[in-house]
Amino acid sequence: MYKSFSMELAGRTLTVDVGRVGAQANGCAFMHYGDTTVLSTATASEKPRDGIDFFPLSVEYEEKFYAVGKIPGGFNKREGRASENAILTSRVIDRPMRPLFPKDYRNDVTLNNMVMSVDPQCRPELTAMLGAAISTAISDIPFDGPCAMTQMGMVDGELIVNPSQEQWDNGDLQLTVASTREKVIMIEAGANEIKDEVMLDAIYKCHAINLEIIAFIDKMVAEVGKPKHAYESCAIPEELFEAMKKVVTPEEMEVAVFTDVKQVREENIRQVSAKLEEAFAEKEDWLSLLPEALYQYQKKTVRKMILKDHKRPDGRAITQIRPLAAEVDLIPRVHGSAMFTRGQTQICTVTTLAPLSEVQKVDGLDENITNKRYMHHYNFPSYSVGETKVSRGPGRREIGHGALAEKALVPVIPSEEEFPYAIRTVSETFESNGSTSQASICASTMSLMAAGVPIKKMVAGISCGLVTGDTDDDYIVLTDIQGLEDFFGDMDFKVAGTKDGITAIQMDIKIHGLTRPIVEEAIARTHEARDYILNEIMIPCISKPRETVSKYAPKIIQLQIDPQKIGDVVGQRGKTINTIIERTGVKIDITDDGAVSICGTDQTMMDKAADMIRIIVTDFEAGQIFTGEVVSIKEFGAFVEFAPGKEGMVHISKIAKERINRVEDVLTLGDKVKVVCLGKDKMGRMSFSIKDVKEV
Repeated sequence: MYKSFSMELAGRTLTVDVGRVGAQANGCAFMHYGDTTVLSTATASEKPRDGIDFFPLSVEYEEKFYAVGKIPGGFNKREGRASENAILTSRVIDRPMRPLFPKDYRNDVTLNNMVMSVDPQCRPELTAMLGAAISTAISDIPFDGPCAMTQMGMVDGELIVNPSQEQWDNGDLQLTVASTREKVIMIEAGANEIKDEVMLDAIYKCHAINLEIIAFIDKMVAEVGKPKHAYESCAIPEELFEAMKKVVTPEEMEVAVFTDVKQVREENIRQVSAKLEEAFAEKEDWLSLLPEALYQYQKKTVRKMILKDHKRPDGRAITQIRPLAAEVDLIPRVHGSAMFTRGQTQICTVTTLAPLSEVQKVDGLDENITNKRYMHHYNFPSYSVGETKVSRGPGRREIGHGALAEKALVPVIPSEEEFPYAIRTVSETFESNGSTSQASICASTMSLMAAGVPIKKMVAGISCGLVTGDTDDDYIVLTDIQGLEDFFGDMDFKVAGTKDGITAIQMDIKIHGLTRPIVEEAIARTHEARDYILNEIMIPCISKPRETVSKYAPKIIQLQIDPQKIGDVVGQRGKTINTIIERTGVKIDITDDGAVSICGTDQTMMDKAADMIRIIVTDFEAGQIFTGEVVSIKEFGAFVEFAPGKEGMVHISKIAKERINRVEDVLTLGDKVKVVCLGKDKMGRMSFSIKDVKEV
């Protein structure tokens, strides 16, 4: 049965068609927001997947180039692998929705969102987020929703609900908030040093709009929603937990997990596991459940000790940060390097500078191909957690962490005019025990400064965790969570910023939302911790950007020429510019507005290339002196090349003060000579003199 539902959302009409397409999916919402069209589907397998101890949820965000009237580039004219934007959008959909599925559900679930048309006024990412929530809510898949998402931008200090693509790209805030009926369940933000109170205001304005959307979804569920299907529970039997406690008492488990050394704790748990396996050797049905049961036993132990006794696994106080250390210049010959250590989390970031021609071209569902000048990449090798695994390139988590750090640092990156370089930072995880993404922000800030990048302010990042009890008022917020507290806790609230404001937020939770007091406390805690890290650790290590870039980094000279003379510099089929490059070894980039960047490592050669370009674009006047090379000898005189592609003629009478009969008596090919411009001859050619140079 086909039904269409509509509501006004931020001044535009949101329409959802149900039953019009995708009838064989468990749930399907054909989304229209303005002219943006996204097909969102939710499907689930009939039976649980065997042999797994997690909920197998897959979220896809498919960018179809026909949506913006493009044919994909490259030899293969099909859409290829998911873009970084698609991966990040999938993660933003996944994070708030995953906790709303039953914890003991093991059926495969796929949420697919296919972008079919893009209206720049209505961002397809938001439309897909709503579509995923709606298609799941109206399906028969067990789901404790509905949930809704709203985005907030800021232009000239004014908050804008669900901004257009242009407002989103160029504003001071990029905030996405997901909510259930009662609470906020996800926050993702990039910001231009937004104050804590302004960020809180924006978050809860999004939450208020989410409640309106949820009322709209409730109406759809009431009219076309399917009854939720029954499923085979994969919960651990309670009798197994009781038997485990007799073999390993809660007190013994506390001793095993409460240590500040990750390796010691892992060895303790290995011994506990071996003891339980021996005790249950004859109970084969329990042995297969033992890994998950042991995980939950640890989780209950850690949560109880934190919540009731305010005791953390490593003995820290609730607000205490792990031991910190920072250093720069640990990697030789790179353009900049820094290492930041927080407990057993250690990140090394290396900065590379390059000419602007090396910017990343991003071809996506935007009106134009855009360039990304600052790139941050994050790597998480298996050895950083003491594991062995074949590296197959960055996964979605690594891409997400890199994007978060990039978002945090973009507001302080200098403009092209101030610093005409493409900039890449790569964060290598040497060791990990929680909050590596935030450590990478600290390391990257120092690495950029060590590389001589004149960033506007220093940025630090920190993460807060949460353990909740049975009521909304029963909770503990933890400053600087380590891995165990992240695994067993309810929240990972990451905030990065300068001394003056927030530049990025990413909040993940495993429960059904946060109350406003929790959000306020987390933001206040992270602010306090950031200030401590900046003032006590990072500034003592490196207090300001280096005055110059590394001797190994390329140097750049910038010139501005008349755009009408770009052709003179380039020459026919690029002959002139290629000659300059061959003679000096530099790299030259010219933009359509006449901005010339000369890049190289030899300052003398760079200056020589700059002089050549200046000569080429100069309107010649009598009296100007040049140094050139004799490139051709005729009976009547010699031709001197004074810049690539630029020649002038020296008449035989202007070569020497005394009369000469043959040019060859004085000049030979390849001679370097100084000449003075005499203006143009009768044929319109530049005329020069050698003999009159000293008289000028």
